[in-house]
Amino acid sequence: MTKLSVNVNKIATLRNARGGNLPNVLKVTLDCESFGAEGITVHPRPDERHIRYSDVYELRPAVSTEFNIEGYPSEKFLDMVLKVKPTQVTLVPDAHDVITSNAGWDTKLNFDFLSKVVDLCKSANIRTSIFVEPDLEIVEFAAKTGADRIELYTEPYAVQYHQDRKAAIAPFVKAAEHARSLGLGVNAGHDLSLENLRFLHENIPFLSEVSIGHCLICDALYLGLKETIKQYKECLK
Repeated sequence: MTKLSVNVNKIATLRNARGGNLPNVLKVTLDCESFGAEGITVHPRPDERHIRYSDVYELRPAVSTEFNIEGYPSEKFLDMVLKVKPTQVTLVPDAHDVITSNAGWDTKLNFDFLSKVVDLCKSANIRTSIFVEPDLEIVEFAAKTGADRIELYTEPYAVQYHQDRKAAIAPFVKAAEHARSLGLGVNAGHDLSLENLRFLHENIPFLSEVSIGHCLICDALYLGLKETIKQYKECLK
C-alpha cells in the first residue's frame, strides 16, 4: 500500500500571514490523521516562513502516524532531527532563498556529505530518504550512501502530464524500478494532484509513500479536508 503523507506547510503559511494561531497547525495535523492520512510531513526552512522549528517540537509527540521531516541538512536542522527523532528524514538540497524545492540532489557530487548525514541519521534509527531527480546514476549514488529510500522529485512529471503523460512518467518508472533493484524504497512528491496522482500510482504501484501539500490544501478549500484526503487515497488504491 502506498501511504499518503500530508504536508501541512501551507496551513502554517496561512497562519503566519496574520500572526496568532489561526488556523491551528496542530489541530489540522490531527484532523488529517483522523481523516485517513497515514503520515504527516513538515519542511521547516531557515527563515521559518511556514512551518517553524517550534511547530516541529510541538507536533512530534502528537503525531500518531508516520512523521516525516524534510529539509536541507544544516547543523541546526540535523540537531532538531536528532532530538525529535521522526519516523523519516528526507534530505532536500534547498538553497536558503528558494520559494519551494526545485531540484534533487546531485548524489555523485555530494556523495561524501550525504553519506555522513545518512550515517548520522541512521545511527539514531531514523529512516533516511534522499530527494532526487529520475536519473539512474543519481539513484545509484543515493543507494551507495546507505539511504533507505529516495523521494522522486515529480514536478517535471506534473508539468508534462497534460501534454504527454506516457512520456512524462517514463523516466520516473525507470528510476523507480532501478531504485527498487538496488534495495531502495521509493517515495514521490512535488506537484502531485488529483489529476495526475492515479496515473503515477498505476505505473509505479510499489511506491512506499507520496508526500502532498500544496495541491491537497488547495483542493480542500473547495472539497473540504476530509473529502479531499478521501479522494487522494482513492487515487492510491
